Amino acid sequence: MTALIVILVILAVLAFWAIGVYNRLVGLRNRFKNSFAQIDVQLKRRYDLIPNLVEVAKGYMKHERETLEAVIHARNQAVSASSKAVLDPADGASVQQLAAAEGTLTASLGKMFALSESYPDLKANQNMIQLTEELTSTENKIAFTRQAYNDSVMQYNTSAEQFPGSVIAGMFGFHTAELLQATEAPEERQAVKVSF
Repeated sequence: MTALIVILVILAVLAFWAIGVYNRLVGLRNRFKNSFAQIDVQLKRRYDLIPNLVEVAKGYMKHERETLEAVIHARNQAVSASSKAVLDPADGASVQQLAAAEGTLTASLGKMFALSESYPDLKANQNMIQLTEELTSTENKIAFTRQAYNDSVMQYNTSAEQFPGSVIAGMFGFHTAELLQATEAPEERQAVKVSF
């Protein structure tokens, strides 16, 4: 009789342990999905600012139509990638597509801002100054939320990959999540060489 009680106690302890691990994984998964939702909020703000920025620049940069169209095209691609990624932030392919689209958008915006330096009237325009400041502020918020997302993903992945959590993760279909990484070309990651 005591052997049966010991076995039941052991089974109860194992069941409570499994429930605890499962609940921890659910909580961590929800945390990284929430972190991704915060990125999405900031990206939508960014996407809303870009058409206004292009519209202000359009009046001054008449000869730079190709650049302005590239910015709008890159923005639309990023909006599409964001819409897919927000549906399932655990889908690594959609997160990678978002990162690639964001990289393209950032490069297009950089080119537009570089060209805008050639237009002193545009640089002095109050609407352009305000939109640029808002975009810069939003970019900083995006960087912060990406960092929070990656921290949440790292904590989730660690819990899902370490034993004994990996057993529960495998049994209940918890898959590792994708980090949101920069997608610039390898040469852009290299240090700038300065010579005098």
